[in-house]
Amino acid sequence: MKFSKWVSVSALLLASLLGGCASQQVSQQVEQNNTSVQDAGDPRDPLEPVNRVMWDFNWEVLDAYVLRPITVGYVTVMPQFARTGLLNAAENLQEPANFMNNMFQGKVDDGMDSLARFVLNSTVGLFGTIDVASHIGIVEKEEEFGETMGVWGVNTGPYLMLPALGPNDPRSFTGSVVDGMVYPMAIIDGQFAIARYLVSLLEGRASLIDQEQQLEQSVDDYAFVKNAYFENLAFKVTDGKSGDKALEEEQLDDFAEFEAMLEYEETDVEADDSKEEPEEDGPEGN
Repeated sequence: MKFSKWVSVSALLLASLLGGCASQQVSQQVEQNNTSVQDAGDPRDPLEPVNRVMWDFNWEVLDAYVLRPITVGYVTVMPQFARTGLLNAAENLQEPANFMNNMFQGKVDDGMDSLARFVLNSTVGLFGTIDVASHIGIVEKEEEFGETMGVWGVNTGPYLMLPALGPNDPRSFTGSVVDGMVYPMAIIDGQFAIARYLVSLLEGRASLIDQEQQLEQSVDDYAFVKNAYFENLAFKVTDGKSGDKALEEEQLDDFAEFEAMLEYEETDVEADDSKEEPEEDGPEGN
């Protein structure tokens, strides 16, 4: 059982390595930096030779021959209403952790929203399968303990491309462990936990199938994912501001998708989410 759970969690986090494909604007920025990163070496990535080997294994073997085929089968046979309900239930279990992290970051109102979402969706929403809270205007305020540590001034540490787990860093990995220890995650049955992780994994991977070409066309796919990963971390810790530059709303949505796989909680599933083509950000969309 422990092995099966490890495999499921590993597969879920593997999907996060694809999230950087979500934003065309981000890909352009990352590709501009790839050449200088390769020439000078990236201080964030002291283990780059090993990390690149792990990246090739994750992307060219595990995803190509395991994760992607299973995701395609899941999308094909599972009705959309069932997919939406399962993902809503999986994300609802993360609301207590959202509450805790919002409070730790001094976001009292957001924390109370997370608590209200958990109570409403767990009761009126039939154990979280229906997102009643969003329908009445209480939107998800997702926060992870890794972000909380970032707000407290803890650095990410070195970049790690872990086998099966994908892009990671010591701060985020520790945060994921802490979030998994928060009620009700700490007490749910092992098989139920595996089902939750698998649902989040498959839905997150399905949302990126139509966006794979961006990754394949990048100058250096490894550097693309790495830079998008760190941009995403900066986005989450600063709530949409990286340094002194505010991110555009379209970019915020794209970075949220990138989190769709490192975070057990992903963006809401639309009716045709797995079939939509990625939209290009225009200058008038700011």
